[in-house]
Amino acid sequence: MLEEISLYRSMLLSRSFELKVAELFSKGVFYGTTHLNIGQEASHVGLVAGLGRKDWLVPTHRCHGFNVARGTSLDKMFSELFGSRHGVCRGLGGSMHMSETSTCNAGSSAIVGSGVPMAMGIAYSFKRRHLDQIGVAIFGDGATSRGAVHESMNLASVWNIPVLFYLENNHYGMSAPAERVVSCKDFSVRAASYGIGYMKVDGNDVLAVRDAARIARKTIMETGRPFLLEADTYRMCGHSKSDARVYRSREEEALWRKKDPITRFETYLLENGILDREGMDGIRKDVEDEVVSMYRKAESTKDDVLSIRELDSYLFAPSSVQWHESGKTHASTYRDAIREALDEILSEDGNAFMLGEDIGLYGGCFGVTGDLYRKHPDKVLETPVSEEAFTQLAVGASMMGSHPIVEIMYADFSTLASDALVNHAAKTYFMSAGQLHCPMIYRAPIGSGTGHGSQHTGNIETMFLNTPGIFVVAPSDAYTAKALLKSANREQNPVLFFEHKGLYSEEGQAGDCNTFLPLGKAFVHGCGGKLLIISYSHAFSTVKKATRGLEENITYIDLATINPLDELTIVCEAERVGRVLVVQDTPLNGSVADSVLSVIARSASLSLKAPVEVIAAKALPIPFSRSLERTVIPTEDEVRAKVLSLLSL
Repeated sequence: MLEEISLYRSMLLSRSFELKVAELFSKGVFYGTTHLNIGQEASHVGLVAGLGRKDWLVPTHRCHGFNVARGTSLDKMFSELFGSRHGVCRGLGGSMHMSETSTCNAGSSAIVGSGVPMAMGIAYSFKRRHLDQIGVAIFGDGATSRGAVHESMNLASVWNIPVLFYLENNHYGMSAPAERVVSCKDFSVRAASYGIGYMKVDGNDVLAVRDAARIARKTIMETGRPFLLEADTYRMCGHSKSDARVYRSREEEALWRKKDPITRFETYLLENGILDREGMDGIRKDVEDEVVSMYRKAESTKDDVLSIRELDSYLFAPSSVQWHESGKTHASTYRDAIREALDEILSEDGNAFMLGEDIGLYGGCFGVTGDLYRKHPDKVLETPVSEEAFTQLAVGASMMGSHPIVEIMYADFSTLASDALVNHAAKTYFMSAGQLHCPMIYRAPIGSGTGHGSQHTGNIETMFLNTPGIFVVAPSDAYTAKALLKSANREQNPVLFFEHKGLYSEEGQAGDCNTFLPLGKAFVHGCGGKLLIISYSHAFSTVKKATRGLEENITYIDLATINPLDELTIVCEAERVGRVLVVQDTPLNGSVADSVLSVIARSASLSLKAPVEVIAAKALPIPFSRSLERTVIPTEDEVRAKVLSLLSL
């Protein structure tokens, strides 16, 4: 009886909170938008009641009910809607992103369906550590058309991941009715096609949802397999605050109002003698008073917002990486140095694992992983062709303390994984106000010189230059490649690690297992006073080869990390030398060189002896033809000619 009363109170609390939120948005008190779950309270409360307290949720953007069901304080939720520092996420998340680690709520994804692979990653992290916990991927009928959802169901089935796919079918994907945009009338066929267990429940019956969730969880724990639970429900409100619901009839709404989950449960409580009308009225009044009290508490501090300095503190988690060079080196290629780093990481870090396509017996697309799968069979994991799902899996796993290393065949495919990187990995620490970290590495080969054509040879690292919250690293030689990759694994932040295909076979020196270089720091070579050359990755190698015999006149900066840039080093060296050349393998517009030019123009232009010169790739995709391919990217001859010209001035 006590549980039934608790369920009733929780549903009333969710309804009362959201009615108040709707009222305040209509009056313009709150900024932005919101997505309410009025009418879906049984779906939220029943699910949470059927789960373990340590099971992690990844809700949809219609998330308030899950926070209420998990016990999030209403004053913190109201404060979050005000955008104040007293909110669940200190005002950085808003209505759609109420992460709360203390209640095992990872916060929702505002990108429909993208939370599904993230929840799968959370569950996979639990599996690796043999924990009696599951991840819960919550999504709506509209999200069932997303590729990420299908990729996730396939991967979860193939890898036996203990994730509950919880489908809240409220019959509308925003305004589109499911029967018009979803290819199947029964979602059981979707589950069956992936070999996943399935159950459907009346989502407006809180006890039925609770019992179904318990069965689903028990099944997952006993079988180690994923499960799909569909809750049939209905939102009585619009999709968002400005939705007039013109796409559905008032008759349809009236029919569903008769199935109101709260009204139905009240009938059950009365018929079974659990509560009488007086008791229900008392609970209702207590709930309404609590909502008003919590709102007033939040209103009293609504203008207490974070400062810009505090915002900056949530861009990156604090780094514990120490610059350490033992002085011990050995001959190595760029490829072998990266493999050495991976081997050492997998050997030393119990939380690390690798995942990607063909990284097992095949050895990786460019042979980087080699035979690591033999030495680390439980840590080198081959995936289906599903870049979005397994990259987002890595995001979710990293949030739980795992250290995943993603390998992508070609950096060009980063467009498929960009949602996971840009919208989630880069923003999770910020949006959660430091509650959640994403210590993951994303490795991908960039560049031309292999005759693979335009879609396999892009220097796509520049795509991430204006994404705050991620490190973008592009090493130029074996030494920096190994040392930076080792450091990347010790970061509490996401690191995009771009390896140039044209460097894999280049020979050099690599450090030992105790050599670490800091991310975000440019490396200065030489101290010549006539010319400063700034570059990174393959272009830096081109520069070094092109300037043999001229080194005494030149200072070189290998940027190594291109986001964020080491602006201090750039400015100091530009001011000291006074003449600057930037060389890169990408077109100029929106590139690293553009960023360097901006930094120098802002802070060092008065010290220059001449305008900054740039040698960049032509603004063209990389052509297939060998001869044409070479004309697009800066060559040693082109760089040497420019350097000789500048040194003669």
